Amino acid sequence: MSDQRNLASPVLYAPSVETVDDDEERLTREIVEQMAASNRCAFERHRHAIRDAHAKSNGLIVGELEVHAGLPAELRQGIFAEPKTYAVVARLSSAPGDIHSDKIPAPRGFALKVIGVEGERLSPDIGGSNQDFLMVNFPVLAFGTISKYKTMLSLLEANAHAPDTFQRLVAGTARGAKEVVEALGMTPGATLEGLARDNHHPLGETYHTQAAIRFGAYIAKLALKPASANVRALAGQPVPVSADGAMRDAVSAHFASHGAEYELSAQLCTDLATMPVEDAAVLWREDQSPHRPIATLRFGAQASASPGRQVHGDDVLSFNPWNGIAAHRPLGGIMRIRRAAYERSSAYRHTMNARPRVEPAQAQDIPD
Repeated sequence: MSDQRNLASPVLYAPSVETVDDDEERLTREIVEQMAASNRCAFERHRHAIRDAHAKSNGLIVGELEVHAGLPAELRQGIFAEPKTYAVVARLSSAPGDIHSDKIPAPRGFALKVIGVEGERLSPDIGGSNQDFLMVNFPVLAFGTISKYKTMLSLLEANAHAPDTFQRLVAGTARGAKEVVEALGMTPGATLEGLARDNHHPLGETYHTQAAIRFGAYIAKLALKPASANVRALAGQPVPVSADGAMRDAVSAHFASHGAEYELSAQLCTDLATMPVEDAAVLWREDQSPHRPIATLRFGAQASASPGRQVHGDDVLSFNPWNGIAAHRPLGGIMRIRRAAYERSSAYRHTMNARPRVEPAQAQDIPD
């Protein structure tokens, strides 16, 4: 753990840390409808409703989250206030809002549902008593504000629904450009990072909330990185992509005989000017506020892609950053728009597939 004497004081949370633009309500309506139209087109192609983001599952795993004992006061916040072990379920995914071959590089997602948490609910209508944290394998968004997201949405949707050969070309070109930028000593932009993903093993990746959340009395971003030797060894390792479901198969092969451990950390906001809440495209620098461990995530060997798991993860479960407690309220425009977007997507998916939305009350609710 970092030497606390050298850490700047964290910024206290207050509602005023968020700033809502005058046109946010209009932009939200337009974006949600545009995403809904794209989602309806995907339904007609597949004759099955899918998520409008992170549509493709790469595995569904159950485990436990152990909150560390002896945390300093500023990290003992929300569900991390006391040393405790929670049951969890996690969905590993690929980011596009359609189902594509894994021959196409894509960002990867890690959605974590912590089961049985106490506290004031952000969305009581969802039911249950769980806390969802949604993470992606790079730390910032290319579209960090609602207005930028509106501009980017058509490009993202066109790329998501483009033919596979075109997407492979885009990804290859972006990787080449990224290498040139890095060779010149510059930092690639978030858009280029998103397009230039490699087909690295998803279990070796580090995942980030990207946008800020309330962290009890403070503000933070969370990250999840490999901790056990077997998944640390997978960092940066390419997955052979001769099969369309190569990522699912790689995750399934690992968990067929091995477990995994990850470290969950919090990066506290210490300066709203350089670590903004309203622009998720701005990287919070670790030399200003390092990530500090708060919990360990453990998974045992299991069948991560059994038929029951795949159907349950795709058609029954939902993961939503607004499914949680007030102490971990999502912050910033991108998080605010997700409230409307995720609820619309979930309602449409469950209605069209004639499946009830069910929040698990225990790990045993997830099929083997």
